[in-house]
Amino acid sequence: MAFYFEAFEDRRPPDPLAHSPRREAAFHFLATISLMLGAWYIVWRWGWSLNTAALWFAVPLVMAETVAFIGMCLFIFNLWKVQDYPMWPPPESATVDVFIATYSEDPELVRFSIRDAMRMTYPNPHLLDLRVHVCDDGKRQEMRRVAEEEGAGYITRTGNEGYKAGNLRHAVEHTSGEFIVICDADTRVFSTFLERTLGYFRDPDVAWVQTPQWFYDLPEGISLSQAWRQSYGRPGGFLARAIERVLGEVRVGEDPFCNDARFFYDVLQRRRNWANASFCCGAGSVHRREAVLQAALRRYADEIDGHVQRVTNDVADDEMRRDLAEAVTRGMALDTDVRPFKYHVSEDIYTSILLHSDPSRRWKSVLHPLVESKMLSPQDLQSWLIQRFKYAGGTFDIALHDNPVFKRGLTLPQRLMYLATFWSYFGCLWNVVFLLAPIVYLLTGIAPVSAYSFDFFKHAVPFLAVNELALIVGLWGIAPTTGRAMYLAFFPIAMRAFWIVLRGEKIKFPVTPKERQDGRFLHLVRPQLILAALSLVALAYGLTRTLMSAEQQWLGLATNVFWLASGLIALATIVRAAVWQPPEQAE
Repeated sequence: MAFYFEAFEDRRPPDPLAHSPRREAAFHFLATISLMLGAWYIVWRWGWSLNTAALWFAVPLVMAETVAFIGMCLFIFNLWKVQDYPMWPPPESATVDVFIATYSEDPELVRFSIRDAMRMTYPNPHLLDLRVHVCDDGKRQEMRRVAEEEGAGYITRTGNEGYKAGNLRHAVEHTSGEFIVICDADTRVFSTFLERTLGYFRDPDVAWVQTPQWFYDLPEGISLSQAWRQSYGRPGGFLARAIERVLGEVRVGEDPFCNDARFFYDVLQRRRNWANASFCCGAGSVHRREAVLQAALRRYADEIDGHVQRVTNDVADDEMRRDLAEAVTRGMALDTDVRPFKYHVSEDIYTSILLHSDPSRRWKSVLHPLVESKMLSPQDLQSWLIQRFKYAGGTFDIALHDNPVFKRGLTLPQRLMYLATFWSYFGCLWNVVFLLAPIVYLLTGIAPVSAYSFDFFKHAVPFLAVNELALIVGLWGIAPTTGRAMYLAFFPIAMRAFWIVLRGEKIKFPVTPKERQDGRFLHLVRPQLILAALSLVALAYGLTRTLMSAEQQWLGLATNVFWLASGLIALATIVRAAVWQPPEQAE
């Protein structure tokens, strides 16, 4: 059976971004100036710029700007410095269990993952006890047959409680390796995976190592300089090269879903190493079994203690409270399961928080900068939205019900790093305000500021310009343009996840499809299409009203048209993803 991704087998992952102390120092300088200008702008906005005649419009916008500025501060803190862990040689001997979690994926797809896991090398091969296990929650005979043909173990269970987390828990109970490698059905580890990751565990406090996830089936496109040289000749190529020297390489015709994970792993996660705040992302990670079991025991004790406190909280008599607590503890101890992985849609980050906050061990996490495996990316907007909805729902659930910012045991840098993650997801609430603000102005002529005067631009333009320059330098050549647009246009699905969590409903565990789903998916972007249509109507109306008005507010019009155009570009990005087809299918 042939798979579409077999055409990309020869692709090789990019190298990690090279650390440049000079570039980092330049980022520190620009980021500090940006923070000062941003604070100056926010203070001025609250104190001197509000349109008091339209506070219903002015206050929501300035509140959105304020929380967005807080998010920017957290983002800069996340980017502040790189401090990679030293890479040591692996231990002389090791026992390793590889878990390949599967449910409904094609068994022949999983066969690739089994074979690659079996090919992992080690300096002393005879001292490596490697066991590959297919953890099949689908209970399929065909999957069992494939595992047996490839020499892998086959682990299944009677039910599906806890979904992937329950699947992994069951596998932990039936294996004994010192280290556990977690893979999804499509995670194909490189032969060097163990040689390059197990050395970190020479530090007895390292609980897990996360490797970057690399999607090797993404449309690569061509560089901007190559595209413009083909279309506009030498002048176009020269201009494009100048742009790329500032922004970093810009790709034309690349993956429309922004699945390239380099920004997340090589920038965000890697720069959390110094704070011991890089969290586990599941596939492509290796764990110390001792840490996994200790997390399970601590969660077990916390659940019992929490229940006992709730039951005995209103009992006034001390002796009666002690007796009741003892009885409840005994009953809970018998009824509560020890769960190595919490039954949660984001079990990986949940376990990370638990281990990071353990005061008795101070477990460490490591983001290994080298790519050590390859995976498949969502090939259509429906699959992409399923994946992002799970991410958003799981993050909101943790933020609202067990927020690590208020958890004892975490250091201040760890709290701020986790807060940065949560804050970025809550951005869907204020991104809607930013998208609607220029529409309101163009349709009503009502400004959220007292005047679009020199004073306004004196405060706004320097802050925006220096902030953009700081991010360009701080991201080390990774252009965030498309990712930022998708983040802005992602608000409907994030708000839906937020509303479900807010109502107390459980986020489900749908498996992200590994093959492209047929069809176009414009129905999935109806809110974005409606907002885009409203933006165009507002633009036409605003231009007409300004031309016919006796008091032509050209500065106000130009400012809001600029922000409207930015929003339209973001909305167009996700609409384009809805109709995108792979090049061979489009032909």
